[in-house]
Amino acid sequence: MQSPCLKKVTELCLSACWPDPLHKQSEEHHRTISDSGSTSAACRRDFAATTSSSIFPNTEFTNHESLPSLQESFTDFTKVYSKYHETEQVDQIRAKEYSHLSQSNHTCLDYIGIGLFSSSQLHKHESSPQVSSDFPFFSVSYKTGSLKTQLLHGGQESELESAMSNRIMEFLNISANDYSMVFTANRTSAFKLVAESYPFKTSRKLLTVYDYESEAVEGMINSSEKRGAKVMAAEFSWPRLRIQSAKLRKMVVSKRKKKKKRGLFVFPVHSRITGSRYPYVWMTMAQENGWHVLVDACALGPKDMDSFGLSLFQPDFLISSFYKICGENPSGFACLFVKKSVVSVLEISTSTGIVNLVPAKQLLQIAGDSSGTDTELEQICRLGMQLDALGTASSFSGLISNHTTQATRLKQERSERAEEAANWEEIETSSEIWSSEKHANLMKDENSRSSGNGDLEVVCRGLDLVDSLGLMMITNRARYLINWLVSSLRKLKHPNSEGIPLVKIYGPKIKFDRGPALAFNVYDWKGEKVEPILIQKLADRNNISLSYGFLHHIWFSDKYTDEKRRILEKREGGVKGTGANKFKAKSDLGITVVTAALGFLTNFEDVYRLWAFVAQFLDADFVEKERWRYTALNQKTVEV
Repeated sequence: MQSPCLKKVTELCLSACWPDPLHKQSEEHHRTISDSGSTSAACRRDFAATTSSSIFPNTEFTNHESLPSLQESFTDFTKVYSKYHETEQVDQIRAKEYSHLSQSNHTCLDYIGIGLFSSSQLHKHESSPQVSSDFPFFSVSYKTGSLKTQLLHGGQESELESAMSNRIMEFLNISANDYSMVFTANRTSAFKLVAESYPFKTSRKLLTVYDYESEAVEGMINSSEKRGAKVMAAEFSWPRLRIQSAKLRKMVVSKRKKKKKRGLFVFPVHSRITGSRYPYVWMTMAQENGWHVLVDACALGPKDMDSFGLSLFQPDFLISSFYKICGENPSGFACLFVKKSVVSVLEISTSTGIVNLVPAKQLLQIAGDSSGTDTELEQICRLGMQLDALGTASSFSGLISNHTTQATRLKQERSERAEEAANWEEIETSSEIWSSEKHANLMKDENSRSSGNGDLEVVCRGLDLVDSLGLMMITNRARYLINWLVSSLRKLKHPNSEGIPLVKIYGPKIKFDRGPALAFNVYDWKGEKVEPILIQKLADRNNISLSYGFLHHIWFSDKYTDEKRRILEKREGGVKGTGANKFKAKSDLGITVVTAALGFLTNFEDVYRLWAFVAQFLDADFVEKERWRYTALNQKTVEV
């Protein structure tokens, strides 16, 4: 059942999906792009048609007990997507490096991003008595100051921070010659830093392209408005939620001939909620019409930057985020990249959000290692007190304090243990990141290594594994899984004469180049929506982590007027649509949805489990049964 075009379209996609809009090519090159683009379009259509007709053909499921088993479904899945077997390396990596996902029987579909480390990297060594096995590789501490000053003059960057920034820029293919980078506490902090430093007095407008409510974008809007910005937003046509091109073009294109900077254009590449991908030509159009461009790359897949064409578009700002370990530790940080040629236009502002990376385990290891020098032990005492004063990672501060109180005792024991310490040729350490060159040289090949010139090179095994898989394998795997899930969810129908669909999907349906994210709602047999937060809670009880979001800026044509009245809802805490709040009042109308995000480690069992869970809502009494069961369990717990 596999389309013969699928392999060819994959090879053509990078060159033909987004042809270079900036440069004039020769006629021969134009013909090549045109021919490959035509073939690509045909293969995309063929892929969608094959998926629609081959996933449970001529079948509708009206009872959750009638669903085929996991094994039966997987067999049919691999018949449709025969090349899925070529992604078995991902399953091997998942089993070896992220075994907790299988051992806990947990399906993690509630966030999107890029993981720095693998689970095995954390748990490979026996933990020290003082440090729990889930102790983070590093902590962060906030620092105040101006973003512009930080970018122009920098600060005292630790060896850890330097090594980490080098690794991330290498992973994202970002040149240090063109961009400067700062670590921020999270995505929201990065957006706010730009808003507080951007010259809205001279470049008045802020234009965003988001089909969903984003805490980070809302924070940017609020900060920008306070500084005098005029806020605008793209709208999305119902029902497919495609960009309203005519309206956006009118906002982007300048009628003035003079090339004056108009403001900040914030472009997310694709929606982290609906999976909609947006044409890159909007960035080109914005740049040509005097806008500074901020690219939100937080929703990009682990290797999507390889196909982004950063050298072609050269955005003025780029934001990306990283978490620590998939399915186990989603904490982490964000990275704000600023084009060096743009730094001079920023304004000095005192803001928060920039952070330092603190190598926690290094301090603990030195404190527990009698071979540490007096200077190192004194540094532990000093750094421990500083971190405690900052309130950085309370558990971390407490552990540091425990070790610093031992500093004097360790120094007294030094002479007695000097001979023993000298014989420690092989040191097995639980530390994942070391910024001491001496300790880095003792490491063999596990968690950090010397680059040969004294600089520390951080081993982020999560990133290394992604690099080993490559763009094509990761993209193809996600494409097969997300399209199977969409197709299968649409096969669920209530067992009544009307045949009401159980699931409503928002944004793209079955599509070759849709993103690995899904927004949907579940409806009962009466056609009433089941609240997304309830679905999230019930899914959590089934060891499936989902999230929910709010779609907004939706535009309805006249023929959807009745549907607009029926489905739009008001966001809690919304404002009245008068005066200066008219823009906010409009964005307060939208649709609350359940969301699922597929990562590069997602396997078929994960999407099958979600499908089987949602199918349970075909039982008209499912919610009541779960509510009764939950109440009964709680009562039993209280009695015990």
